[in-house]
Amino acid sequence: MDASPIRAATDSAHSQTNVLIFDGDCGFCTASARWLAARAVRVEPWQRLDLKELGLTVEEVSAAAWWIEPTMEPQRGHLAIGQALRAAAGGWRFVGTAVIHPPLSWLARPIYALIARNRHRLPGATDACDIKS
Repeated sequence: MDASPIRAATDSAHSQTNVLIFDGDCGFCTASARWLAARAVRVEPWQRLDLKELGLTVEEVSAAAWWIEPTMEPQRGHLAIGQALRAAAGGWRFVGTAVIHPPLSWLARPIYALIARNRHRLPGATDACDIKS
């Protein structure tokens, strides 16, 4: 796993509830976050958060989505999406569980990385979606 060894601050107002952190400047990311929000998942653009308080950097949140939950290490990329799906209303919990566990996780990780690298080419994308890394 390539996530940084960080932990969200437990006394933070943001860390008291589970949240998916996404790039609010990216149209594709925002559309995806809205889809999750419609399924009762708390989503927040990183631009509105105190990243230092959460133990994250601009580079980290610009490159991938993050799931912050007070009882676990922050999750990045496909793991963040899997955890968000597990928190979603309806049957999405089963999909999220599959995404974070093998064998589906073996596919989810490179697929997430491919989407993240090419999000500027996806529907709803803006120039801000093109991450240079």
